[in-house]
Amino acid sequence: MPLRFGPAGVPLSCKGRTIVEGMDDITALGLSTMEIQTVRTVAPQHFNEYWQAGILSWKSDFEMNMHGPYYADLLGDRRSRQRTLMKMETSMQAAKIVNARHITYHVGPYGDRRPGRETNEHLANILEGVVERCRELWGKEEDEIDYAAFPWVTEGEPTLIGVETSGQQSLWGTLDEVLEVVNHVDGTVPVLNMAHIHARGNGSLRTSEDFAELFDQVRSEFGGKKFYCHFSGIEHRSGNAMHYTQLKKSDLKFEPLAEYLAEEGDWLDVTVISDSPLLEHDAMYMLQQYDKAKQKLLERRALEERRIKLALEAGLDPAELLAREKEQARLRMEAGDPESAPPKVEKKAEPKKKPAASKKAASARIDFEEEDDDDDLF
Repeated sequence: MPLRFGPAGVPLSCKGRTIVEGMDDITALGLSTMEIQTVRTVAPQHFNEYWQAGILSWKSDFEMNMHGPYYADLLGDRRSRQRTLMKMETSMQAAKIVNARHITYHVGPYGDRRPGRETNEHLANILEGVVERCRELWGKEEDEIDYAAFPWVTEGEPTLIGVETSGQQSLWGTLDEVLEVVNHVDGTVPVLNMAHIHARGNGSLRTSEDFAELFDQVRSEFGGKKFYCHFSGIEHRSGNAMHYTQLKKSDLKFEPLAEYLAEEGDWLDVTVISDSPLLEHDAMYMLQQYDKAKQKLLERRALEERRIKLALEAGLDPAELLAREKEQARLRMEAGDPESAPPKVEKKAEPKKKPAASKKAASARIDFEEEDDDDDLF
């Protein structure tokens, strides 16, 4: 199963601050992807750096991704929408140069519109134009000579437009809304921001079964086996995300997702980007938790295989052997907790307390007598 973890941006521990230096550090940490942040603007002087990163990713298995402008207003008036689309086009040009597989966008507030099919259809029409423009920017096969320095333009596929789930009630982007829109616009994919889904669901996604239901819903409504996810700790209130936190300080835990990916994710293609303030540190933590979950699963399967083998050798049904093992385990627990254990603890505790008390009393008497002697001397 292709499973990739990486930070949203250049690692905090990276001495250099360029994207290429960040890629080197990410690879050294055992991670395999990153998401470049163009959350405010894309400066022309950065394009050479983007190209170097694109070449490096093309020649390796490193997956590049990009995040577009944070502020967006695709559902606003014409002026606000055009301003957002101009920023999106600039980031799409950068995504082409850096060989990004996904570029993530926010939609923005509902504005004067109400949640529902009409709003979703309106947004789908806008995103169809975004996808068409992305493909125009990507280039055509007959223009291959013009893109000799960008081999992925002619040999690869255009960047996928990612539509991210939002974490605020006033913002468009529930899971159902995102799935409905991307299901009708070819070239778009859902970006599953688990922290936002957790916050908007008032603390949902608590167990591996919750994540199983989430992925099943995405598969049934959108299809495919490729998933692009964001994960972080989150503080939330009344169904609204407040701000990201490190994983260990959040009520959203990665362990249930790690358990699901270990058990059910063999056929999935999953990219997980760490939005945590700790960036690469929490990305490594997620990778470690996945490895632990995978190891536990392998141990459990090995035990099950051994049980089946023993059952067949003894001429028993594996379920019958399992029942016997449970009964033996119960008997061992009872044998390992004899009734005589509590009195032993009490007998050991009593002698310790008495000498301690006598020593304190003796020391108190000695101190008292010494004080009397001192009074007599002085």
